[in-house]
Amino acid sequence: MKKILFLIIVCSTFVNAQSAGSTGLSFLKFGFGAKNIAMGDAGAANANDVSALYYNPAFIALYSSPEIMFSHNQLVQDVRSEMLGVSFGLFGLPLALGINTTNIPDIEIRTQPGEAQAKFNVNYFSGSLSTGFYILKNISVGATVKYLYENILVDEANGPGFDIGVLYQSSDIEGLNFGVVVRNIGSMNKLRMEATKLPTDISAGASYGFDLLRYNSLINLAAEFQKYTSTGESHLKLGAEAVYDDMISLRAGYQQGFQNKGICAGLGLNYYNLNFDYAMTPYSLDFGTSHTISIKFKF
Repeated sequence: MKKILFLIIVCSTFVNAQSAGSTGLSFLKFGFGAKNIAMGDAGAANANDVSALYYNPAFIALYSSPEIMFSHNQLVQDVRSEMLGVSFGLFGLPLALGINTTNIPDIEIRTQPGEAQAKFNVNYFSGSLSTGFYILKNISVGATVKYLYENILVDEANGPGFDIGVLYQSSDIEGLNFGVVVRNIGSMNKLRMEATKLPTDISAGASYGFDLLRYNSLINLAAEFQKYTSTGESHLKLGAEAVYDDMISLRAGYQQGFQNKGICAGLGLNYYNLNFDYAMTPYSLDFGTSHTISIKFKF
C-alpha cells in the first residue's frame, strides 16, 4: 500500500487524465549528487562542478578539466534513481553529458480482492547535453537540451526538455555567487489520453564561501527560492557545508514547503581528485529515509 501511495506522490497522475495544474515526470525533481542533496538541494548558485548540468548549466562555463560523477539515489519504497554526469571540452567549448534512469518496481495490478493479478515497473529516462559560456567578465549563461522518456505499464511517451541558466560571480565580494535558472521547459507526446506536463520551475539563489584560516577550514552557505510555474508550488531551500583541511566535509540543509520532508544532512571525503559523498533525507508519513551516494573524479 505504501508503494502505491508513493507512486501517486511521485508520479502525480499518469494513467488518468491530468488536471490543468498538475505535472508529472517527478523524477526530474530528484537532486543530482549527495553534496547538493545534503545542502538542501540548493544548487542554482552552488553547483560548481559537473552537477551543474542538472542545477544551473551556466556553471559549465567554469570548466577547467574533465569530471565524471555517478550518483545513486535509494529513495523510499524501493524507488531507485541512477545519475551519471561527465564534463569535457570539445573544440574549445565546455560540455556536460547527463544520464538519469529512475525505476519504481513491482507496482501491483488489482481489479478484485485477494492476491495481486500481476506486477509492473514504472521507468523514466533522461539524456542531456549542456554548455555554458561567459557573456561578460563575471556573468555566464548556459543551456541544457534533454531527451525525456516515460514508460508506465504498456504506455510510453517521449519529448524534449530545456534548461536555461545565468550565473553572476561578484567581483566585489570574493566567493559570492548569484544564480537564476529555468528548468524543464518543453512538452511530451501523449501518454495514452493526455500528454504529461513537465515540472517547469524557476529557481533563484545565492551562495557564499569563505575561509577560516585559523581552523584550516572552509565554510559554504547556500540559499534558494524555487517556484513551479504550473502548480504555483514554492520552496525555500537552505544549505551549509564545513570543509576541514580539504578532506572532510560535514553538510546540512533544510527544504521548506514539502509535505513529507524538510531536514537533510550528509558528509564527504576527499582524496586528491576523488570525492565520495553521502546524503540522507528523512521522510515523514512513515515513508522512511532516502539515501544518496555519489562518487566524483576530476582528471
